[in-house]
Amino acid sequence: MHSKKIMDISPEQIIGNPDYQAICYGGYRTKTRDVEPTVAQITEDLKIMAAMNIKVIRTYNVHHKEASRLLEAIRALKEKDANFEMYLMLGAWIDCKNAWTDRAPIHNEESERNAIEIEEAIKLANQYPEIVKVIAVGNEAMVKWATSYYVEPKTILKWVNYLQNQKKEGKLPEKIWITSSDNFASWGGGGAEYHVEDLKQLIKAVDYISMHTYPMHDTHYNPIFWGTKENENSLVPKEKIDLSMARARDYAISQYKSVVDYMKSMGVDKPVHIGETGWATVCNEHYGDSGSKATDEYKSALYYKLMREWTNKEKITLFYFEAFDEKWKDSGNELGSENHFGLINLKSQAKYVLWDLVDKGVFKNLTRDGKPISKTYDGNMDALFLDVKTP
Repeated sequence: MHSKKIMDISPEQIIGNPDYQAICYGGYRTKTRDVEPTVAQITEDLKIMAAMNIKVIRTYNVHHKEASRLLEAIRALKEKDANFEMYLMLGAWIDCKNAWTDRAPIHNEESERNAIEIEEAIKLANQYPEIVKVIAVGNEAMVKWATSYYVEPKTILKWVNYLQNQKKEGKLPEKIWITSSDNFASWGGGGAEYHVEDLKQLIKAVDYISMHTYPMHDTHYNPIFWGTKENENSLVPKEKIDLSMARARDYAISQYKSVVDYMKSMGVDKPVHIGETGWATVCNEHYGDSGSKATDEYKSALYYKLMREWTNKEKITLFYFEAFDEKWKDSGNELGSENHFGLINLKSQAKYVLWDLVDKGVFKNLTRDGKPISKTYDGNMDALFLDVKTP
């Protein structure tokens, strides 16, 4: 009986439910996405995430084999154990004409690849209806700083409407939710340049809004909340950092609220959840020791904890970015922040944020690429703090 109940679960029961913790996932181990994680590797990762009490995973595209292998691995784990729960927000990658080529991107026309991506997402959602609960059309596909690939909202709207029609026609599971996952500004929470008619129609068309917020990036780009305030000068470094991180959380909350306010200004009232937020632990550029001094394992852990506390209390689903470090994201710079957003690094070490779970034994008998999950810094807090700088 219990497995039947799990089978029938709807997105409404998962998204916005603090019992279903969510995370962004990529299982790539090497500097290139040409080397795909195997089903066996993905299965290891799923067991590790399940031990962390994660039940919803976000992916980004169906162009690579990773998404289909992930679904295959989840189904196999469910067949072994009827109580194993893992659901998917399946991403379909969307970009503009000439994206990632040596030709100039044409932002108001779309790539031929988009249609293939959408059809593959439909195929997987139909093949795995008990696992795929959300399809996200595009990832940061509308935000104008994504200069190499962004599209105008009309492109996202077209595909969201297409998927909603597929539901009506019985060509997709009727209960699946359709959204797009994008920066808070793209959802109307920032400048007026985004407040176009197609965005308003998109907000009406999606089942919920999936918005991104990255205070870490704004420690460099818009550091109004960052650093030590004058009245905090007498505090010890740890207290100064704790206050800065509380302000970073408040900054994320303000970006979330800006999207909610814009949506409500149009007379729309639907769920708004967080498709992405995170805090890197290493950076040799803008956010590191020579920049805003934002990245280290202490600040990252604090941000995670503060964001989980807030979103759980408010019943907001938070797809935290991300489960594991991946080094293809900035393959030319090993110490680039993009490679270090994971809660677990590529040496199978749990970063400070998860040390208590290691202590509790939740990763006992679990390995990643043959290595048991240990702690970074050998669990030595003093060693960790040598890398923590006061902003």
